[in-house]
Amino acid sequence: MASANLDLVCSIYACWERGDFNRTAGLHPEIAWAYVGGPEPSSGIGMAGMAAPMRDWLHAWNEWRIEATDYRELDSERMLVFCRSVGRGKTSGVDLGQLSTDGANLFEVHDGKVTRLVIYWHRDLAFADLGLAPEVSLAPDPQLRETDT
Repeated sequence: MASANLDLVCSIYACWERGDFNRTAGLHPEIAWAYVGGPEPSSGIGMAGMAAPMRDWLHAWNEWRIEATDYRELDSERMLVFCRSVGRGKTSGVDLGQLSTDGANLFEVHDGKVTRLVIYWHRDLAFADLGLAPEVSLAPDPQLRETDT
């Protein structure tokens, strides 16, 4: 059963996956935010400060959106979302789908509002920052299958 905090994060991602980044419901007005790695790392407090670099980023891309690939509740207040970017550069024509764009976003939720959002350009940065081991595949190794005797 998903928590209310995870439901909130999923609802935010539902908008982002459609390329709708105007949704502010669920985000605290004094949100602490950081863009870690990537072309322009930055951080600050407040919605206006967070929106300025996002607007610049969105302006450079056609149909840019972010897709969640997995949701992880780290604890009752922190959700880590594995994600990938989709879009095409307006000037360069580069397709993000052809680049390694596996990132992660950390959401901290208190009293029904996201109070901290860390956007990691690369998933490994999130693992290092949070002291987590990189994820390993849980798919069974076909060479380790039990055989009938």
